[in-house]
Amino acid sequence: MHAFRTHTCAELTKDAVGQTVRLSGWVHRVRDHGGVLFIDLRDHYGMTQVLCDPDSPVFSQVEKVRSEWCIRIDGTVKARDESLINPKIPTGEIEVFIRDMEVLGTAEELPLPVFGDQEYPEETRLKYRFLDLRRESLHDNIMLRSKVVQSIRKRMWDIDFTEFQTPIITASSPEGARDFLVPSRLHPGKFYALPQAPQQFKQLIMVGGFDKYFQIAPCFRDEDPRADRSPTDFYQLDMEMSFVSQQDVFDTIQPVIAGIFEEFGGGRRVDTDWPLISYRDSALWYGTDKPDLRNPIKMQIVSEHFAGSGFAIFAKLLEQEGTEIRAIPAPGGGSRKFCDRMNKFAQEQGLPGMGYIFWRKVDPSGKGNDEGSGWGFGEAAKSDPKELAELAKLGVQYDANSDQFMEAAGPLAKNIGPERTEAIRQQLGLEVGDAAFFLGGKPASFEGVAGRARTVIGEELKLIDEDRFAFAWIVDFPMYEKDDEGRIDFSHNPFSMPQGGMAALEGDPLEVLGYQYDLACNGYELVSGAIRNHKLDIMYKAFEIAGYGADEVEKRFGGMVNAFKYGPPPHGGCAAGIDRIVMLLADTANIREVIMFPMNQRAEDLMMNAPSEPTGEQLRDLSLRVIPQE
Repeated sequence: MHAFRTHTCAELTKDAVGQTVRLSGWVHRVRDHGGVLFIDLRDHYGMTQVLCDPDSPVFSQVEKVRSEWCIRIDGTVKARDESLINPKIPTGEIEVFIRDMEVLGTAEELPLPVFGDQEYPEETRLKYRFLDLRRESLHDNIMLRSKVVQSIRKRMWDIDFTEFQTPIITASSPEGARDFLVPSRLHPGKFYALPQAPQQFKQLIMVGGFDKYFQIAPCFRDEDPRADRSPTDFYQLDMEMSFVSQQDVFDTIQPVIAGIFEEFGGGRRVDTDWPLISYRDSALWYGTDKPDLRNPIKMQIVSEHFAGSGFAIFAKLLEQEGTEIRAIPAPGGGSRKFCDRMNKFAQEQGLPGMGYIFWRKVDPSGKGNDEGSGWGFGEAAKSDPKELAELAKLGVQYDANSDQFMEAAGPLAKNIGPERTEAIRQQLGLEVGDAAFFLGGKPASFEGVAGRARTVIGEELKLIDEDRFAFAWIVDFPMYEKDDEGRIDFSHNPFSMPQGGMAALEGDPLEVLGYQYDLACNGYELVSGAIRNHKLDIMYKAFEIAGYGADEVEKRFGGMVNAFKYGPPPHGGCAAGIDRIVMLLADTANIREVIMFPMNQRAEDLMMNAPSEPTGEQLRDLSLRVIPQE
């Protein structure tokens, strides 16, 4: 017999009844039923119920066993009574009577329980991650991740991509985040960098004549943490192709991503129509470049209805250059209570508030009005143009779709009057019981809040289809942006080809669009990529606009500059975030729930005590000195 097990804790069925078996695993929980001890024995594969009574020669030993002890048992497989069968587990028809036991490892008092899914502080969970990983939900997430990576690899090989590995120790490169620097012992005062992405290397692979490359690549970025981003390192499906257009990249990666979500999405619907939405339109309609299209709300510009209106705040705002008023439709949000709640939300986001209008049902005769005493019109007004016109002057409209009379309510409606209010309702396609919220100013000042408000409205009004994965390609990203000090800098990947080539770079940099694209899914960015700039003269000009002279470009990107002198092919590609893909498939909003050993919010590894202070000898070897922080 094997030293530790003849079967796993998920293998035994009724066919094994009467056999002598050996199992090893962890004590999931112990139950004492009138002197009979039942143990749920757990291993990586599943659970088996084992039991012991005073007739067992090791009963006294089994009595001492506690949760999460690691044990080996020998015993006889028995069939459970029909009334005690557990259909939820594969071994639910049997149990094993213990005849011998060996304690393989005892456990101290647990800092967090493995049995059950109780919420525990994240700091505790990360410090004792090895225990946390034994919990069923997290264990399942990590196994899901492994299967997703395996499936991705197979899918990429199946479409003739070849997997190559690129260096981990390399040169610093501007990728939009801070580098992790690695001091060189052999070259004092010089530093390597951990790659933010294999960007330059995968382009050089194309120059080297390999047609289709992919890699499950580790990437390292010294970033501020958030729920959907690791603060130190992450993995991505990195891919690159030669002789391709933007659409070729889309056509290649879409079946891979869609296939993964169909395979592991648990039956949730995977959209097959992935719209192309420009960055500009995405910001306007959704307030973000990673929209959640499960939410049907689409924002619109309604400036014309407030220009010169009685609502002085918006009217004066629109006299300033570059300002506009945007509306967020809220189907089903037509109550003062909800509107006040959303106004408070805007204030919590740092804005003075958020204007609103809501439409409520009224009785034109005055009977059953929510507020007020009515207008004295009867049902015949529905078909009488004169009476409808009179009602319209009073702010009452007849909606033929719902066969109801309605009026607009709220401070904005009173200030701008019934005609403008009705024009807004018509533009937004709203009905009785709906509302609209309004934000104004320069879009950059309120776009983010508008996007978050759209999300909150969609969630609170239950407009979001939770049982669906909705994808969209966001395209036509601006190549450049102004930083806080007014300097022109790259807004996205600096190695992208500008649309229009060299001619586009001769005009206003802020109007230049790149062949850059992201794939959004359910409010997260899953994929980012570009058609690369493989022409040296355009590359020099693009970096010059961002403040990098030719000498600086050659110093930072010498390998790529040199390679582009020798027949570089047109090429492009993208990278898909493995962690975020698994996070969506596992239906969790925290990326640390799908990473085996993540850092905490302060980029600390509480389990391994990293980062740690170097020894004096290590610093001397590297010719470094640490300057104490004040």
